[in-house]
Amino acid sequence: MKIALDAMGSDARPRPDVDGAVQAAREWNVSIALVGDETKIKTELAKHDSRGLTIEIVHTATEIMMTDHVDAVKSKRDASMNVAVRQVKQKQADAFVTMGNSGAAMAAALLGLGRIRGIDRPAFAAVIPSGTARTLLLDIGANAEVKPENLFQFALMGSIYAQKVMGIPNPRVALLSNGEEEGKGTTTVREAYARLKTSKINFIGNAEGKDVPRGFADVIVSDGFAGNVMIKTMEGVAESLVGFLRAEIKSRPLAIVGAALAKPAFDALRKRLDYAEIGGAPVLGVDGVTIIGHGRSNAKAVKNAIRAAIQAVDGNMLDAIRAGIAQNLN
Repeated sequence: MKIALDAMGSDARPRPDVDGAVQAAREWNVSIALVGDETKIKTELAKHDSRGLTIEIVHTATEIMMTDHVDAVKSKRDASMNVAVRQVKQKQADAFVTMGNSGAAMAAALLGLGRIRGIDRPAFAAVIPSGTARTLLLDIGANAEVKPENLFQFALMGSIYAQKVMGIPNPRVALLSNGEEEGKGTTTVREAYARLKTSKINFIGNAEGKDVPRGFADVIVSDGFAGNVMIKTMEGVAESLVGFLRAEIKSRPLAIVGAALAKPAFDALRKRLDYAEIGGAPVLGVDGVTIIGHGRSNAKAVKNAIRAAIQAVDGNMLDAIRAGIAQNLN
């Protein structure tokens, strides 16, 4: 297996990108194509022991910046992001991974790889901690406005991803709404509910915002506007709670002693809430495995984004989605 990594994607590029790629190549014996400025990549690669690893450099002199407009995908045809996508399109790599501009990455994947036949709109998905496991939330920003059929397609793709990549048999799927009753939600949500209720998907009804972190469902489906607000709110609340807890402990001498005893539990909680443990978000619906991570990603996040790509390829995610479309959309 070979992964094409946009080595000029992260905010601190290419340091964490190269570091994460080396770790991934070593841990999972996967081939990595580092796409970007050859001189900069070689400088970073020289800091690591890459003997025995299959890592190559695909040179590009151009990159798409976080501040660039999405149109840069068309004007910078030889940017590292576009070249990495072409690696997948030309069957020189099995997956595309980037920590770069998410809007540009979606555009590059759409233009370079196209949509899976039968899917109208691709969606950003995010794996989030919930209950005792994890939940897949989609869409988290690609489509602010959707139609009922889009939500149905998101549910289908999310269910397949949860099964093939996350290893959840017969995933429970729910719609994000303002009430659990069948009649709640916008017209779009209500029409999608009716469509899902009669499908082969394991649809369990509506989920309210409070249900998302509780593990109510394995897959929760939303339009990109509400989904983005939902995940950003969860990120903010998690960071605030950790900050509040730290401040309260420091203000109480006895609590500091208790915190020392509870350190293993705090460390476990921090790990569960750490975005780097997930790595990146799959773009479901494009005709090629695509994983997009945070611009602020560190090496661990890059490594785990590559892991997500490996799992998607190993799970034959694309073929499964195509088969699911044939069974449910025709």
